[in-house]
Amino acid sequence: MANETCVTAPIPANVPRPAPEAEDIYRRWITFLDEEFTKHCAPERRSEIVRDQLTQLYLGRPHGGKLNLTLTSELPGNVLSMSLDPANVTMEAEHFADVDKDRFARRKPLIWFWQMFDRSPIGLNHWLGIRFRCMLSRHIFQKVGNGVKIFHGVEFAYGYNITVEDGAVIRQGAMLADRGGITVGKNAVIGSYARILSYSRSADSFEQVTIQPTVIGDGAMIGSHAIVKGGSKIGAHEVVGEYPVLRN
Repeated sequence: MANETCVTAPIPANVPRPAPEAEDIYRRWITFLDEEFTKHCAPERRSEIVRDQLTQLYLGRPHGGKLNLTLTSELPGNVLSMSLDPANVTMEAEHFADVDKDRFARRKPLIWFWQMFDRSPIGLNHWLGIRFRCMLSRHIFQKVGNGVKIFHGVEFAYGYNITVEDGAVIRQGAMLADRGGITVGKNAVIGSYARILSYSRSADSFEQVTIQPTVIGDGAMIGSHAIVKGGSKIGAHEVVGEYPVLRN
């Protein structure tokens, strides 16, 4: 299965995993989504797929039925129902002057799915979440290698400017501000809540942005809460910030 290439590796017998029945259902769901997003690239169809999936995840029922738009008591429920459809939401990246509107439009439903999955109760399901984000990243990022692991709460701007090479790990809550392009090298690790930038702002005008691609070298380690400035070229096996490593 295509989504398994992100996490393919021999699995030791003592590694926690779901019960067999649950694992089978999880795999079938991810495979179904992978096939749907492969077949359908139009933003409208992808939005429908995401809407239907999020409606079941959040409301526990299939999408459909007529909303009662006249009762003020039902307005919060209506707001929730409509916001589960990516076509009814706006995202910060859509306001950036340098966004490629066509490329972003194809990815927007998937980015919304990613964010809403992580904010749902099942987003904390570690085994499922790693594989779900791995599958989506292949439809969002420019390139994703094998053995990649992306943890809960990772966010990014465009997605199409991100390359993640084999074996890289992106820990919880990291931000990849990829307006200028970000490459994460083989077996590199980005720590929890790190901020990887790929642009800089003018000291005279917050709106004046200079695009500066950023490269994280093979085996590099970016510490938790570290900030990597736009245009940085982090060398292979270089450590940025505080990162727990064993010393001989």
